[in-house]
Amino acid sequence: MKLADLTNGAIVAEELEIAHTAQERHRGLLGRAGLADGHGLLIECCGSIHMFFMKFAIDVVYVTAGLEVVKVVEDLKPWRLSGALWADATVELPVGTIRRSGVAPGHKLELRP
Repeated sequence: MKLADLTNGAIVAEELEIAHTAQERHRGLLGRAGLADGHGLLIECCGSIHMFFMKFAIDVVYVTAGLEVVKVVEDLKPWRLSGALWADATVELPVGTIRRSGVAPGHKLELRP
């Protein structure tokens, strides 16, 4: 899947994985050495994340069930916590993606095949 920002026309992620199951959501990006540019992970039913045992920093976009952005966090480093009260899902991206794509609170995102 691709993730696009309908508000500004940017492609946020060319290759977006989706964590559907409880096991996939719990694992997230743990155990990976990094996240390639253009890739990302959408974690469903997730309004907060932890970076315990992570080996790299990420950008995080919190969205509603309708994929409206409620919060963005740039360069979230290992051993930190983050969350957004109204978020239904979390998108984890390589550092620099938020700045490059211009994603911001209030923007509407879209999944594309």
